[in-house]
Amino acid sequence: MITASIVLFNENIETLKKTVHSFLETPTKKKLYLLDNSSQNIALDYFKHPEIEYFFVGKNIGFGKAHNLILDKIDSDFHLILNPDVEFSSKVIPTLTNELIRRPEVSFVTPKVVYPNKKRQEVCREHPTFFDLINRKIGFLKSVINNDEQQHKNIEKPFYPAFIHGCFMLFKTKDFKKIHGFDERFFLYMEDADICREIDAMGKKKLYYPHVEIIHQHRRGSSKNIKLFFIHISSAIKYFLKWGF
Repeated sequence: MITASIVLFNENIETLKKTVHSFLETPTKKKLYLLDNSSQNIALDYFKHPEIEYFFVGKNIGFGKAHNLILDKIDSDFHLILNPDVEFSSKVIPTLTNELIRRPEVSFVTPKVVYPNKKRQEVCREHPTFFDLINRKIGFLKSVINNDEQQHKNIEKPFYPAFIHGCFMLFKTKDFKKIHGFDERFFLYMEDADICREIDAMGKKKLYYPHVEIIHQHRRGSSKNIKLFFIHISSAIKYFLKWGF
């Protein structure tokens, strides 16, 4: 049994339809939770399906808090944290669940992630540092960024990164519930970095598995919107106060 959750906030419906269709094409017993932080519940009109449960929150309560709304509802073997701008084939989830089954040390797995033009996204990194976040904004030392993104590794083979960007995180549900989902102090941004630290603290690992791939639009909102930029800074401060600089 596989469950998945997508947090919505004024999404492009056509893009979201592709994401929902990708999940529903997975050949297994499943349920998808759509958690809508938008001010209007127009998405409800498009996603009436027996394998979909729609929750209209009515206000933006944040990414992690919205995902946690269904924490007590999920009674599955695997739970997928899914962005609303992702597409993938029907073989992706079965392949990844097989890897989770045969690797007891792993809490979640992420596949290879590419842009729509098929260029690879660098989703594997070291744990964030204060200097790293500043350097990414100004692009001062690109060699440090390349090393942080683990470009020195052969990322055409599976390995265990410190941190994996969270656009597609397929968890063992028991582990996701054991760490109580996301830390709700993070309204948006850094929640994936935080949850990777929580998995480390639990003595488990994260797997990058590039033998299957997904397409991710990756809108990079904080680099384009001043309000999102300051939300990102706020989350970074909370992260470093929790885990150290």
